[in-house]
Parts: sequence; C-alpha cells; structure tokens
Amino acid sequence: MKMIQLYASLKSDLQAIEETMTREVTTDLPLLSETSLHLLKAGGKRIRPVLVLLSGKFGTYSLETLQKVAVSLELIHMATLVHDDVIDDAETRRGQLTVKSKWDNRIAMYTGDFIYAKALTVITQLENPRIHQILSGAMVQMCIGEMEQIRDFFNVNQNVRRYLLRIRRKTALLIAISCQLGALATNAPPAVCAALYRFGYNVGMAYQITDDLLDLCGTEKVIGKPPGNDLRQGNITLPVLYALEDEPIRGALLDEIAAIQNSEGAADSSAAVRLVRSSKGIAAAERLADRYFAKALQALGGLPEIPAKKNLSEITRFLAQRSY
Repeated sequence: MKMIQLYASLKSDLQAIEETMTREVTTDLPLLSETSLHLLKAGGKRIRPVLVLLSGKFGTYSLETLQKVAVSLELIHMATLVHDDVIDDAETRRGQLTVKSKWDNRIAMYTGDFIYAKALTVITQLENPRIHQILSGAMVQMCIGEMEQIRDFFNVNQNVRRYLLRIRRKTALLIAISCQLGALATNAPPAVCAALYRFGYNVGMAYQITDDLLDLCGTEKVIGKPPGNDLRQGNITLPVLYALEDEPIRGALLDEIAAIQNSEGAADSSAAVRLVRSSKGIAAAERLADRYFAKALQALGGLPEIPAKKNLSEITRFLAQRSY
C-alpha cells in the first residue's frame, strides 16, 4: 500500500480528527480563532495522528478514544511551531506567512499558549493517569530541548552526542509517544506499547535528521522556506557538525558561520550552505538517519502480524525517502 492509499484508508478518521482540532481552537474571540486556525489550515503531513491511529489498531480500536490522543498531540506540535517561529524570527512556514509574521510576536506567543492549553483540555477527557504522566513528562523534555537549542546557537564546538540528545527531546519524544499512547489508550499489551515507543523514537530521530538535511539540500519551493534557515538562526545541525570535521572546508565554514553570527542585517547563509553541500557532512548525516530508520523497522519485528504493522513499515520507508 502506497502512502496515498494509506491516508485514503484512514480518511474518515483523519477527517474527524481535523474537524475536532478546528472545533477545539475556535473561540468567541475572532482574532484568537483566526491566529489559531492559521497554521491548521496550512495543512501538514499529520504524521502524529496517523501514528496514533495505526498504533491503536494493536489494541481495541476506538476512534472516540484515539481522536483525543491524536488531537492533543497534533495541537502540541502546532503550538511548538508557532513558538519556534517567534524564536527563529521565521517569515514563512509551509509556504505561508507565520503567525508572528502576519500578526506579531505577542499575538504568536499567546496563540501558541492557547493551543497548548486546548491540547491539555482534550487529553484530560481520558481518565488514564498514565497517559497524562507520559504526555506531561514529554512536554517538560520538549521545553528543555528548545532551551538547549537556544543555548547552543552558533556553538560550533558542540559534539554529535549533544545534538542527538537535543533532537531526542525536541522531536523524537513526541513521535515516540504518539505510537505509545495510541497503543496504551486502546489497552494494547505492555510489550506492544514498549515496542511501538521504540519504533516511534527511532523514526523521530531519523525524521529530525532528515529535516536538517532538507533545510540544507532542499529548495524553497519544496520545503516552504529558504534553504539554510537553520544556519541563519545559528542552529548548528548534524550535517554542519559533520562538515566541520571535514578538514579541507573546516576553516572556510567556520568563517562563514562567524560572518552569519556577526551580521547586523539579514544574514546570508548561501556560502555556508554550499560548503556543507560540498563536504562529507551530508553523506555522514544520511548514514546516521538510515541507521535510525533501520532500528525503527527492527522494533516492529516482534509485533503481531496485522495490516497496521505493514503500514508502519511503509511509513518508515516513505519518510526515509521524502524530499519535503
């Protein structure tokens, strides 16, 4: 089954999730409704809701239950994007103006806070304290990851281990618990929940590394924002860290990163991007992403042989090959 067929098979359930998200962030205050719906209307792959639904098939499938998990997790993801765009001073996302760009930073921050709060009101409709504990713990770690990223802006001396811990917190955990909570909410066996968590964690690590590669190797038309945006913000990602280990270009790359950091106006990262593309950093980052994707597939090995298992395998292969 190809990805378009997979999404088609889940169409009615995903549509219910989409309608619930729209309903949850629509308020009596027109401005808040408009800002909250802005990113939602821009679309997205909805990977987290898909993972929730598929993981729920390993237990007693219930859309009513899984919808609450999926809506909550996707709203949390959206809230982090609204906040990230303020931190990064990003003008566009998914090919559209960001909330902070269309309105302002203050409106964006409170919009993100509101979406976070709505996510929590949805998940608390499930009377399972373990679900609440897992979600709240992940949110704490996500905030720590964001703070670590800010702390490490333009830090060219950080090591790969530090980067991996940061993306574990920022990205991988939310994808991991999308799988874990989907199974937990439908009373799947503990061993299945644990295996799905490992699957989601490894997919999440690979997903973020792939994002970092696309930021350097993609085009603005495809990725919805100018290439090299991470470097302009001072975010030293895995391909750049590996490129800095490539002695022939290390000195020139350090100079370009310093020039970006010291720029008083709009920084130009194009020269730094070209250097990273010409280095061994791209291939090295691709190899690590591939290892995480392979670990994700291994985590599926002991799961029951149901169609959802094959679907998760197909999602992994799709994400490994994606260009957006």
